[in-house]
Amino acid sequence: METILTIAALLIVLGVVVFVHELGHFLAARWAKVRVDTFSIGFGPAILKWKDKRGTIWKISLLPLGGFVSIYGQEDMFSRKKYAELPKEKKIGHYLSAPAWKQFIIIAAGVVMNFILAWGIYSTLFAFRPKNIQLPVVGQVIQNSPAFKSGVRAGDTVIRIDNKKITNWGEIIVAKELASNRDADVTLVRGEKLVQVKLSPVPRWGLVADGSKTEFRKKGIFGAMYSGARETYNQSKTLLVVMKQIITGERSSKQLGSFITIAEVSAKAMSEGFFALLSIIALLSVNLAVINLLPLPVLDGGYLLILIIEAISRRKLGGRGMEITMIGGWILIMCLFALTMWNDLARVFGLN
Repeated sequence: METILTIAALLIVLGVVVFVHELGHFLAARWAKVRVDTFSIGFGPAILKWKDKRGTIWKISLLPLGGFVSIYGQEDMFSRKKYAELPKEKKIGHYLSAPAWKQFIIIAAGVVMNFILAWGIYSTLFAFRPKNIQLPVVGQVIQNSPAFKSGVRAGDTVIRIDNKKITNWGEIIVAKELASNRDADVTLVRGEKLVQVKLSPVPRWGLVADGSKTEFRKKGIFGAMYSGARETYNQSKTLLVVMKQIITGERSSKQLGSFITIAEVSAKAMSEGFFALLSIIALLSVNLAVINLLPLPVLDGGYLLILIIEAISRRKLGGRGMEITMIGGWILIMCLFALTMWNDLARVFGLN
């Protein structure tokens, strides 16, 4: 039963996030009058497929670990000679028949839709789910910890870390992660006084929340929309910082997980209820958007960078060098996939 729940949770979470991403590309292509040949959820042999009135084949495929939209002629963007030699009737609906700014919108639309999905979910959660917020009040300071040595006391309220306003205990945890390689400037309220301290970059600061200091909060529609946008931004920023720390060696790459981790987290969220499942969908949607924006070949960010370079240089990129670059991008993606799979398998089977 637990295995079925895990698989179901993975299919729901990945299915929603991938469908919304690919729907962005699809709708933008249709708007730009570019033909879409295939819309697939999953890879491999089709379990179910049909063709719509405009000739697009819709598929649900055997391996539900992603998806794709096949846009007519997009593969010709690095072989413009091939496009130039096409007869006039073959250029109708071709990707390269659209002006560069429309090509940019087609590529960017998937990421935009993922951000919109995350914003919409977070806004909905803020609007309709009253939340028992743990206030940023210190209940205990661990002996000989950085917080203890800096003079933090029980009863202090954290109001700011590194110029970022703190309104709940969760924001302290995020700020600690973002400041993992440097001292953090912390502003406290103690009675009627403001106190400034520095906390050193160690795994734990030694702060324990005062569990009795909580508050139920529910936001109005505009407050929820603002908070949803802020949460989307904060999650994006946190992911970028974590990725930077992994690249620079400040954080272990063992923290990277594959679809196995996604399945486990999704199943846990599903067992906790509908709102928890929505939160995971929003978080994964943000992650997919940010990763796709990385300026790497084969990712949306790589294609966007190419369009920007072409616009600035006023010349089209292509040739053997670009083909090799794209192959290198695929190799990099496959290596990253292998690393995340190894991390998960090593964790599951105790090989670390």
